[in-house]
Amino acid sequence: MKQSIRVLVVALAVFLIMAAPAAAADGGGIQFSGAIGAGVVILGAGLGIGKIGASAVESMARQPEVAANINTAMIISAALIEGVTFFALIVCILRGAV
Repeated sequence: MKQSIRVLVVALAVFLIMAAPAAAADGGGIQFSGAIGAGVVILGAGLGIGKIGASAVESMARQPEVAANINTAMIISAALIEGVTFFALIVCILRGAV
């Protein structure tokens, strides 16, 4: 899992490095900023919610008597992450459209 994230980060860095001269020659013309930002936001949100879900299920397996409290905390945390993700996606879409 960690290796795939490293590969993704390196691939993104290489893409941005190779796209920089084209953007400079074109007068700043490449408009992938919104798409790349939205992709990174979705990846981060998916990883965060996945980690919350995995930890919650593991905690419920260890202490079944507090499963209701863990479930409530998990849902609140996931909702907060989704709210921030939605805000970041809107920012990426608006910034990419300019």
